[in-house]
Amino acid sequence: MRRHSRRGEADRRVSASDTALPSAAGAVAARRIGIGLMYGLWRPRVLGAWRVPSAGPVILAGNHSHNIDGPMLIGTSPRPVHFLVKKEAFTGPLDPFLRGIGQLKVDRTTADRTAIGQALGVLERGGVLGIFPEGTRGDGDFASLRSGLAYFAVRSGAPIVPVAVLGTAEPRGGGRTRALPRLRSRIDVVFGDPFEAGDGTGRRTRAALDQATERIQKRLGAHLDGARRLTGRPDQT
Repeated sequence: MRRHSRRGEADRRVSASDTALPSAAGAVAARRIGIGLMYGLWRPRVLGAWRVPSAGPVILAGNHSHNIDGPMLIGTSPRPVHFLVKKEAFTGPLDPFLRGIGQLKVDRTTADRTAIGQALGVLERGGVLGIFPEGTRGDGDFASLRSGLAYFAVRSGAPIVPVAVLGTAEPRGGGRTRALPRLRSRIDVVFGDPFEAGDGTGRRTRAALDQATERIQKRLGAHLDGARRLTGRPDQT
C-alpha cells in the first residue's frame, strides 16, 4: 500500500492542471509551416494517415534518425502535434519560436516535471503528443526505448500510433548519414494502427511500466519492419 501511495503522491506532483500548457493555436501554425517546408523541400509520401484518430488524445511515437524527422512528422500528421523537444534546441531565437509554435521543452537528464505536466495536459485536453521514444537521434530502429512513452500512455489512457519515417538518413557521399536528404527526394512517412499500451488494470507501478515498455517496443518494431517492406526500404531509415 505504501508503494501505491508514493506513486499517487508523485502523480499529484506532476498534475497537468498546475502547468501552463503549450499553445494549441501554435501547434496549428507549426503544422502549416511544416507542410510548406517539408512539401516544398522534399516529396513526402504519406501512408496510413487515416489511422490517426480524428479526435481525442493521441500519442505519435516515431523513430528518430535525423533532425528533420520532427518537422517532417509535424508537416505530414493529419492533426497538429506538440512534440517533446530536447532543451538544447531552445537556444537563441529558436527558444521563443519553438515555444510560440506549441512545442514542449524537456530536460532529458532528469525527471522534468514541467515537461511531464505539459505533456499530460496536452493529452487531457484531447491533443496530439509527439515523442521519439528512443530518447535521442540514433539508428531509428526502436531498439532501445525509454519508459517515458509508457508512462504517458498508461497515465493518460491515450492510444499510441506508431510512425515510421524512412529516407531521411540515407547515406550520402563518403558514407555520411547526417547531411540533409537530397532536395526533392522522396521521404516515406507510414502511420500504423493505434494501440493501447497498458494491460487494462490501470496500474502504474515500475513493473507495470516495464511490461508496457516491452509491449510498446514489440509493436513499434513490428510496424517499422512492415513499413520498410511496404515502401521498399528494407535496410534504410
